[in-house]
Amino acid sequence: MILALSGGTGGAKMLDGLAQATGQENLTAVVNTGDDGDFYGLRVCPDLDICSYTLAGVVDDRGWGYADDTFRCLDGLATYGRPAWFGLGDRDLATHLHRTMRLAEGAALHEVTAEICSRLGVTARLLPMCNEDIRTEITTDEGLLTFQEYLIRDGARADITGIRFAGLQTSRPVPGALDAIAAAETIVIAPSSPVVSIGSILGVPGVRDAVAARRDRCIAVSPIIAGRPVEGPAHKFLAGAGYDDCSARQMAEIYADVAATFVLDTRDADEAPAIAELGVSPVTRDVLMPDRASRARLAGEVLDVLA
Repeated sequence: MILALSGGTGGAKMLDGLAQATGQENLTAVVNTGDDGDFYGLRVCPDLDICSYTLAGVVDDRGWGYADDTFRCLDGLATYGRPAWFGLGDRDLATHLHRTMRLAEGAALHEVTAEICSRLGVTARLLPMCNEDIRTEITTDEGLLTFQEYLIRDGARADITGIRFAGLQTSRPVPGALDAIAAAETIVIAPSSPVVSIGSILGVPGVRDAVAARRDRCIAVSPIIAGRPVEGPAHKFLAGAGYDDCSARQMAEIYADVAATFVLDTRDADEAPAIAELGVSPVTRDVLMPDRASRARLAGEVLDVLA
């Protein structure tokens, strides 16, 4: 069994590649929920949804939301003066309605996630990082913002002066997560934000220690190429968390205690010696995943390293 730690867009692409390489039935993923939020009274789990939609083959070409969705409900809400900056499509709303109703009925988030995956035909095992409500809070010069307000509403405009994961310290891994980490043949840290995606997963009490215990079988994939993030404003989150450097070497250092092997892009090959000095084995590959074929290619190469 292959286990992945995943955020949203980049993580979902990695999961798709791993599923192609090894089969969904052999894949388990622990997915970030620190980006979750409540919109119009509905619980929205963006990273879980992107991952499940991608594995189901129904994700839209833009990389999020349901394929060919319409936004009539959102347009109607705007008519009544409601904020409509968070793009919830009509078919997507059905997922959030179902999740919210099931949570109100007493189901745990990991149970609801399994139900959604089953209904969508996803045979991979997707696990939220915890069942508790975790909220990523972003402090900027413009004030305190939720993760989605900062990223989507405001377009990550402001510099970050602080990041807090409310509720994380008292959370617990979902049932089966630690056992899956211990039993995995290989653990892959997907190219997601090391601070607000992978960082929050590893911040759930017990998870970082569990992955560190499997360090020799853990391989991380760089989300940074030539000093810039492949997806999203990871450089701003790094700076907000106190990291001055946005580089493959910095990523390897962040993961050095949990991943003995680090895959960096061929364009950053000159950073390999510095990564090796961290006690981490550098592997250079083309880490861009513009299409499904490149996802399968990269996933196969990543798994071959620890074969």
